[in-house]
Amino acid sequence: MSCLAAAAQTPQRKVVNNNIIISDHDPKVRIELPKAVWYVGVDRFVLLDIADCELYAFVDVDDQKNVQRLYWIQFEDYLPSKPNLRHHYESPRHMTVGGFRFYVDTWVKRTNENITAGSDEDHLIALILSRGYKMPAGMMSVRLVHLLDEQKRKELMIIYSENLTGFAPADLKKGGKAENLWLSLEDDLILRSRQEIKIEVP
Repeated sequence: MSCLAAAAQTPQRKVVNNNIIISDHDPKVRIELPKAVWYVGVDRFVLLDIADCELYAFVDVDDQKNVQRLYWIQFEDYLPSKPNLRHHYESPRHMTVGGFRFYVDTWVKRTNENITAGSDEDHLIALILSRGYKMPAGMMSVRLVHLLDEQKRKELMIIYSENLTGFAPADLKKGGKAENLWLSLEDDLILRSRQEIKIEVP
């Protein structure tokens, strides 16, 4: 049986109720987003032939369906056929939310910058565009990653992104004309992610 066929036969392990995701295992978690978000949908796929992924997308949009805020929630598990693979994160920043310990990192980028064909980001953008939503030119993002155990083969990833209104991504990167503003924008972004996303064990 191919990996794709196996993924297609995997039973649904998550329940989405408007702005809430409830997972019964791997991990057992309840994630609540702001009531204003729209549920875009779910994509279940094998990521680059190495991992089983369940990707859930939610957006906050304006009247023209332009994405202002993006909530990307992903459950990922390396395939049994790849027994030696482990997740490795080197971010020195961590935070605990709802009893879950997360690695934290941030970035700012153009929406179409460095997207690998078949990657999870490729799947995410395709899902959003297929529902008629429009992505902004650039976004700033914070990523939270929780590794389920010492084996480091399963993870919960949450990415919160905002439309980069008033700036081009290059402005905020090293050498950009607004580089000095990034640290404060980054701190505020991380704070809003904690305010916008509620995480707990159900």
